[in-house]
Amino acid sequence: MKVSLIQMSCVTDVAQNHLKLKSKISDAKKQGAELVVLQELHDTPYFCQAENVDNFDLAVSIPGAETDFYSGIAKDNGIVLVTSLFERRAAGLYHNTAVVFDTDGSIAGQYRKMHIPDDPAYYEKFYFTPGDLGFQPIQTSIGKLGVQVCWDQWYPEGARLMALRGADLLIYPTAIGYAAEDSAEEQQRQRNAWQLVQRGHAVANGLPVITVNRTGFEPDPSGQTAGIRFWGSSFVCGPQGEILAEAPEGEDTILTVEISLKRSEQVRRWWPFLRDRRIDKYNDILNRFND
Repeated sequence: MKVSLIQMSCVTDVAQNHLKLKSKISDAKKQGAELVVLQELHDTPYFCQAENVDNFDLAVSIPGAETDFYSGIAKDNGIVLVTSLFERRAAGLYHNTAVVFDTDGSIAGQYRKMHIPDDPAYYEKFYFTPGDLGFQPIQTSIGKLGVQVCWDQWYPEGARLMALRGADLLIYPTAIGYAAEDSAEEQQRQRNAWQLVQRGHAVANGLPVITVNRTGFEPDPSGQTAGIRFWGSSFVCGPQGEILAEAPEGEDTILTVEISLKRSEQVRRWWPFLRDRRIDKYNDILNRFND
């Protein structure tokens, strides 16, 4: 199948971001995309740089006007569309939620971010309740999508559970970037580690990985940090971790690549990691730490 990743910078005006995304999704369709994946929290700047209760006004209901907008785009273009929204589930209860639309515009499923970070400039625990839908692939007309979100991408357990439940692809909408105070060497170590750990998920599970990061500089509204320069570098790798396509660090990009799902089956025959798992010896993985 052909997959398009839309990597872009965002502005404070949601309507402008909508127009930009709608145009880019249309362009992706013209490039032959059957599946289009957007970055994390693509409708707004990355508001988690500061703890501000007014930012909860950015949250949307699912379903609601926001999902109606993306439903129409998916249907008009006849694509499967992976979006990332700030969900208002109830008063005082919010999630970081990926919503997947099928080619007819219907909501195929959703995933609520499970691992929630809390670091300088990434104060997500202030905003998001950890997900309660588990690691369940979303069935679409083009296959089962193992969708997770950003911080989830560092954890092998989620990738493995998605694979064990029949995911055809692992997909990670993302918002991650450089801290200005880090040296250039440290910045590149972090970016390389970010890519490497996800390529490892591809190898360990015999599945392609699709990761879409935002790009551009976003200042910290609180002034406590020097802001985040999102490192872009959205990429697709195959089931042996091989890079199939990679976007530049600092540019808006539509990255379109063809993925062979049949190759995953063949790779798993060569490297039968699922066959050789010692499921009778893994109980300790359920502990926080083993003294």
